[in-house]
Amino acid sequence: MMSDLFRAQSFKSLFKHEEVDYSGVVVPLHQASHRPSVVSEKTESDSSSGVSSGVSVGLTTEILKAEIEEDLAANDQHSAYDRKSKVINRAIQDMGMGKYQWHLFVLCGFGWLADNLWLQGVALTLPQMAVEFNVSSSEVRYSTLALFLGLCIGACFWGTGSDILGRRLAFNATLCIAGVFGIAAGAGPNWVGTSALYSCIGLGVGGNLPVDGALFLEFLPYASGNMLTLLSVFWPIGQLISSLIAWGLIPNFSCADDLPAGQCTKSENMGWRYFIFTIGGFTFLMFLCRFILFSLYESPKFLLSRGRQREAVHVVHAIAHYNKTTTWFTEEILNQIGGDPEVVQDGKLSTMQIIQRSAGKFSTQRIAPLFSTKKLGLTTCLLWFQWTTIGMAYPLYNAFLPQYLANSGGSSPTATSIVYRNYAITSIVGVPGSIIGAYCVDLKYVGRKGTMAIATLITAIFLFCFTISTDPDYQLVFSCLEALFQNVMYGVLYAYTPEVFPAPNRGTGTGICSFLNRVAGLCAPIVAINAGSTNPKAPIYASGGLILAAFVSMIFLPIETRGKQTL
Repeated sequence: MMSDLFRAQSFKSLFKHEEVDYSGVVVPLHQASHRPSVVSEKTESDSSSGVSSGVSVGLTTEILKAEIEEDLAANDQHSAYDRKSKVINRAIQDMGMGKYQWHLFVLCGFGWLADNLWLQGVALTLPQMAVEFNVSSSEVRYSTLALFLGLCIGACFWGTGSDILGRRLAFNATLCIAGVFGIAAGAGPNWVGTSALYSCIGLGVGGNLPVDGALFLEFLPYASGNMLTLLSVFWPIGQLISSLIAWGLIPNFSCADDLPAGQCTKSENMGWRYFIFTIGGFTFLMFLCRFILFSLYESPKFLLSRGRQREAVHVVHAIAHYNKTTTWFTEEILNQIGGDPEVVQDGKLSTMQIIQRSAGKFSTQRIAPLFSTKKLGLTTCLLWFQWTTIGMAYPLYNAFLPQYLANSGGSSPTATSIVYRNYAITSIVGVPGSIIGAYCVDLKYVGRKGTMAIATLITAIFLFCFTISTDPDYQLVFSCLEALFQNVMYGVLYAYTPEVFPAPNRGTGTGICSFLNRVAGLCAPIVAINAGSTNPKAPIYASGGLILAAFVSMIFLPIETRGKQTL
């Protein structure tokens, strides 16, 4: 049976699905149920009643075409591809959230989980790598720099590569690469070789957020857009899994704490290797779950961009069948609104056009609308500043927290078992942060801005408190409190950012935020190495200062999105 599953998901199936007749799910357009679209909701909200009519019937091709033309009027793209993409959006919206989207939600969550699993996983190996390879505690931080370099390259490559090679290939390849190189890193021959393998892990993991987010969004109904934000729940779970595995393996299979430098051998220090083998295997297991247990359909928009219109229609029908619902979406309707592919020549995008569209997200034409008003321009600048400062502050503290905990005993390093126990406790306490943030953002008089600003200020305060004493129990308390409010801060920032940007330019605004966040994170190990060599607490002071600066900027955010519909 397992062999049959493997054959069903052969390499060929990464590019093309087996043709199945799903014609039974198709119903006439005027008889189908329809949910409010972006345009219809805006029209109804502008009316005197302001009440949405909800599910309705009686939509005609003429009304649908008018809605799409109105939606495209705010955009600078008006090709046949763009019109047909809007038709696909409307078809998925009318089908609603179903079993397919919920399964995809969990599998895309694996990408968020893997991102933090490895960010924290590499951090947890640094103390024992430094001992085994006889590298200074400051110099070993270059291993984190190697990981971030891979993350940046991976994000750039897979973000555009998924538009050329296909979402399905990228969706499966990112976790596969991370899993394979993760397992290999456990057998790293020396410090340089292990760091190089960490960088290769980053090449895979770095593609998860842009690829998984884009893929999930393309299958997600407009009305369920908040599900994309909810994916951030998997982020702290990644840290929790990593810390618990490390606590169970590293202290029990590591060199004695009192062993002189340079005398720790590989055979006596296998704990961090067992740990890397385990999370590498866990990452590969997540890949197998995606590849074997779930039949992922290629993105209809990708198929459309490659001139495979019939396959795009087939995928929408397959999703309707999977969700046990119906759809009005047909190739005839697609041609009536977007033009017949035999006549219209701009339905298929060339590779160069795809690259130009990806680069075009960051053109002056796409960035300029983010500064169309004084209020929006100020918000854009402040958000970019916050993503940059927090992007550097987060790894300055979290990527080296095991080292800080190991040195918390002052002249005598804290026992390895206590270090990893404390880190695991910190991770456990931090998990409810996302839930607390989700509750507080809808509180009256608090909202998104208030929750985010308060959590950011408290995070900065607890970072400074962490440095006051070297007592392990004292530092455990403040590392736990910091982790809790830090997750509140990050969770709300993830939610607020896409809400505040207008829809036509949302990808550009959030894309630049993500880019600045990654670049700042890449610089963090360099700052930690140079600052930490003179004062071990200097990177923590820098982290607290950066988060405090982010808090000050949050006070001046002029837009509150609580209770308001995104544009």
